[in-house]
Amino acid sequence: MNILIVGNVLKDVYLNLDTRTEHFETDKNHTKWLDISFDASEHHFFNRNSSLGGAAISLEVLEKLGLSSTISGANVQFTDDGFTSHSPASYYRYILISDGQVSYLTPANHSVTTFTAPTEAYDYLYIDRSANLDFTAVKTIHAYLDISANTKLVLYLPRLDNPNLNSLLDRADLIFYENNRGNAEFSQAPELANIAPSKLIQISENRLTYQNISEPISVDRIDMLTHLSVYSNAAATILGSFILGNSVENSLKMARANIENSKLNATLPLNELQEIVANMNPDESLELIAKALVLSPKGILAADESGGSIKKKFAQLDIEDTYDNRRDYRNIFFTTPDLEKYVNGVILFDETARQYADNGQDFVNFLTSRRIIPGIKVDQGLVTFDNSTETYTKGLDGLTERLKEYYRLGLRFAKWRAAFEIHLSESGEIITPSDYAIEENCRILAEYAADCQSAGLVPIVEPEVVYSGYYSIEQNTEITAKILDCLFQKLADYHVNLRACILKVNMILAGKDYEQPSTPEEVGSATAKVLIEHVPEELAGIVFLSGGQTPEQATENLSAIAQKGPFPWPVTFSFARALQDPALFAWAGDNQNNETARQAFLDRLQQNSKAITRNI
Repeated sequence: MNILIVGNVLKDVYLNLDTRTEHFETDKNHTKWLDISFDASEHHFFNRNSSLGGAAISLEVLEKLGLSSTISGANVQFTDDGFTSHSPASYYRYILISDGQVSYLTPANHSVTTFTAPTEAYDYLYIDRSANLDFTAVKTIHAYLDISANTKLVLYLPRLDNPNLNSLLDRADLIFYENNRGNAEFSQAPELANIAPSKLIQISENRLTYQNISEPISVDRIDMLTHLSVYSNAAATILGSFILGNSVENSLKMARANIENSKLNATLPLNELQEIVANMNPDESLELIAKALVLSPKGILAADESGGSIKKKFAQLDIEDTYDNRRDYRNIFFTTPDLEKYVNGVILFDETARQYADNGQDFVNFLTSRRIIPGIKVDQGLVTFDNSTETYTKGLDGLTERLKEYYRLGLRFAKWRAAFEIHLSESGEIITPSDYAIEENCRILAEYAADCQSAGLVPIVEPEVVYSGYYSIEQNTEITAKILDCLFQKLADYHVNLRACILKVNMILAGKDYEQPSTPEEVGSATAKVLIEHVPEELAGIVFLSGGQTPEQATENLSAIAQKGPFPWPVTFSFARALQDPALFAWAGDNQNNETARQAFLDRLQQNSKAITRNI
């Protein structure tokens, strides 16, 4: 098989900058940019790497898959020792890396890609992502395809604003397109309306999607060195795998393996890719995500209030409950500077998962770009059992399809809450929760968790003993222990992998209406004892809910629990109101208060991060 690659050969220069000097400014989206007027004699580089990019990446991938490839108009060859080039790069691209962020410097006008029709017939003509084709070049490609009836055209579309490339759509046998930065409806664009779905493959920073299979392939590792090359790497790997006769799913898995394991000028050869794909275990990916969600000293932000819950929150401050106000409110938290230093993941509500940040990215991709794992609340609220005041959580109907959709949206974990209220008789005996309510709610939690793992999402199981109520810390201890015993038995019955499962649980303290509030020391001791005695060691981690405590109270109790460590599992926070309320009151529905609100939120994050450092 002969493949002719049409594209530009670029020179990528990676500069890892020393952030101890003050030559950076932050834009309105809180992205750091280099002040270009900096004095080079004062600024230091930790290191500098250079590599060939653009079409050279595709050449390397295809050659390592054992396929014969040539770059049109460029004398570039790939050998075991690396690239050999006798042609100058079309242009230089500088990648500035600093403090975990990356900025790109590229020429305003990219070099036009030249194309001279070859005298020999090629099996494949691949228009690379780096190609910048003018009308003349595209006209020549059309003429070449007219006389080379057996040559298949593969087209990479990074965007849809190039009418020259769009004229090739009808002739393409395979089309790669990107879905990032607000291009959510790319696949429904008029230009692609008449293209068969079987010809379309979507590539984004964290997933690879083929229209004719139900689930995309997730990509769990993108670092700064592969960020710019990930698209070319993925497309070339999929193309090469298709040519070799592999299935769609295996080809996407092979691309994932190449992306996650490649380095500069070091994509993987065919035999290594095949070995990785053959040994891929879906549980490994889930376990890695679960571990990433509970890394100290970070927590999980719960921003998953349902429509009714957020309406009540807004009503406190006479804020109108509108779609835009809900978006603006959540946007405050997600765009807070340094959020990624204190938050591993964010639990979203369905509406929020479909909304957009100020820069045009949907919130799911926006959070992912900040190295924050997006998750989703999937339960549908509480309903009462027949002839009872006790509740169970609904939402199992249609859950499997919802989970598949959420996975396609880029969400990687889910949460389900069951609520238990403690009520006492006049003599002080526990009436509720009943054994039946505990049993049924734990069964539902286990079924949900199993469905999540089957769909590729890490489940957070949340059996909450509601704080509001009149009961002692000892009674909370008794009920929480009984619930945890039942829950982990049900999880075992449903074969849930605990290493890919997270427990979100209440702290052990007296009810809000009890005459003797629990001290932090009492909360720390009681909570640690219950968890150590009733939670299996193989669990991925435990996150605490704030459950209506004040922000300060929740942080003090979290700190007291952390002091009782170390524990067999990571312990951290997953607060909603205890993190958000100070920001809500600072914002009060007025976007002129956004910066004040962000600072209030950041202060709470920092306090809770400090509280759990004792458990590292």
